[in-house]
Amino acid sequence: MQTAVNKTFDEIAPGDVATFQRTLQIGDMRAWGAAFGEADTLTGAGESQAAAGIVTAMLSALVGSALPGPGSVIRSTSVQIKGALPIAAVMTVRLVVREKRRDQGIVVLDGQCTNPAGQIIATAILEVLAPTTRQQHQVAQHRLENLLERCRGLKPMLTGIVHPCSADALAGAVGAAEAGLIVPVFFGPEAEIRRIADLARLDIAAYRLVATDGPEESAMRAATAAGNGEVAALMKGSLHSGVFLHAVMQKEAKLRTGRLISHCAMVSVPTYARRFVISDVALNIAPDTGQKRDICQNAIGFARALGIDLPKVAVLAAVEMVRTDMPASLDGAILAKMADRRQIVGGIVDGPLDLDAAVDLDAARIKNISSPVAGVADVLIVPNIEAGNMIYKNLAFMADAQTAGLVVGARVPLILTSRADTAAARSFSAAAAVLYAEALARDPSIVLPEPAE
Repeated sequence: MQTAVNKTFDEIAPGDVATFQRTLQIGDMRAWGAAFGEADTLTGAGESQAAAGIVTAMLSALVGSALPGPGSVIRSTSVQIKGALPIAAVMTVRLVVREKRRDQGIVVLDGQCTNPAGQIIATAILEVLAPTTRQQHQVAQHRLENLLERCRGLKPMLTGIVHPCSADALAGAVGAAEAGLIVPVFFGPEAEIRRIADLARLDIAAYRLVATDGPEESAMRAATAAGNGEVAALMKGSLHSGVFLHAVMQKEAKLRTGRLISHCAMVSVPTYARRFVISDVALNIAPDTGQKRDICQNAIGFARALGIDLPKVAVLAAVEMVRTDMPASLDGAILAKMADRRQIVGGIVDGPLDLDAAVDLDAARIKNISSPVAGVADVLIVPNIEAGNMIYKNLAFMADAQTAGLVVGARVPLILTSRADTAAARSFSAAAAVLYAEALARDPSIVLPEPAE
């Protein structure tokens, strides 16, 4: 949680500024379109009432949280849409104090909304009754734009882009670079990469390109560069994941830690007030108990790097009771006891827990579950890849969830992009890699602690 503190009328001065970033989701356009009776709103078209509603809502959120903040009352708003709203991309809203009307206690604000290219897509004028006394309230920071905010001020991370021989792979890397998150170093066939960049109108002239003859060489040279400290992270391009990960795990790459590598995804759902990590949804098919210990430890390190100081970990099963005929429930109980014995460190682990008891306090109370994790889990450890992948994709494609995913457990973070990923998901994953690498460089024990043997 973050505390939002207001500015009183007397504290506000002309020229004061506040900004806010939000990734526009398809669900936002659908919801506002339904509210205004517009059948097709997915273009983000400027002439739609849905677009005006979205911009107004974002401006109102910034007024209520920052300028002036809690206790403000909006008297009037005038919005002019000047361009299409970018779907699945970051929009920036900015408020500037134009004038103060002391006799009315009114502050006049100029609003502006820009797309990722910095183009103005909306302007506004707001008249706000400013608070006269100090007020504050708690604001949940569960949306993944918070990851981008935390990367501000950090140096862009040198990142090896492995065999980016498709427009999607190149665009993801260039987009992360333009957002100030990474400095790409491309590994792949030079002529092919430059041809694709030209066709996609992507400018890669400023970035280093290490020429290779094929995907295996691209992966091995990139992994070796990471092991030698030449790059701080690796991003998979258009090669097969198996080829990419095989190179990472070679002894000569010097990236192995002695721990299983696993996939972690941070998820934020609009209708749920907490962001959480789910693992493993993409890499380990049917992990045994020992492998789940590593998955659990990796997920704790991932969550800590992304700002959850003491993650609460729920080991999921179909029921919250230990049953000898249900292996997932046995794993939950064993992992919880391993955490008690400091064989898993850095978080609070409990299991088995079914999904509702892990994420909903009322469900946990009804079931009489006494646990520091039940209802407030920060990390969900799934029984196997099928269960995890279905939960993850259900949230991503049917609940408009924001996601950020990494493969962790190696000496550098690994970004495994998918062709189905949105531009926002690619940016969030790059931001997660930056934060993970920064934590790893600052204090390796944050993300790769040494449990008791």
